Amino acid sequence: MFVKSRDIKKAKLMMYLIPSAQKRTEWLKKNKVFFSMGENCYYHTKDIPAEPYLLSLHDNVRVAANVRFITHDMIGVMVNKIDGFKQKYGRMKYYIGSIEVYENVMIGADSTIMYDVKIGPNAIVAAGSVVTKDVPEGTIVGGNPAKVIGKFEDFVIKRNKKTEQRPEKTDGIDKVIEYFWKNQSEE
Repeated sequence: MFVKSRDIKKAKLMMYLIPSAQKRTEWLKKNKVFFSMGENCYYHTKDIPAEPYLLSLHDNVRVAANVRFITHDMIGVMVNKIDGFKQKYGRMKYYIGSIEVYENVMIGADSTIMYDVKIGPNAIVAAGSVVTKDVPEGTIVGGNPAKVIGKFEDFVIKRNKKTEQRPEKTDGIDKVIEYFWKNQSEE
């Protein structure tokens, strides 16, 4: 596990040197960068937490682009520099906390997950969310701060119905372009 400062710096550098998200995910798992990383995970973001040993990802977790896992804050460092505060209240400790993401979770792009949070299982964090509290099993959360906005199962049913007729990338680019742009004139 990566606990030494030089190892964490190496991991952060590797996130930018490995261009493929799938290859980054494989590298993170192989090198045991996080406390744990389950099977069938996908880690698209290039950011890793300052304390990667405080992040646990269970099976089938999807982390989209630009997601940040915040495992600490620096308030104690700032407060300890204020004249008289340390003497009056005592030294404030550097605050760290863990993040645990249970199985079958999707974390949308540009989300921030704060310390002392557990997510899921079977949950979705909408893109752009700031998660400051636990995310209950089987829910969808969104916003800043993130709040429950739906149920996982309802989303799956609705999405399946909505995409019944849509092509997938594996159907070929021509079918995808035709589906989305068939009524557009060519320029």
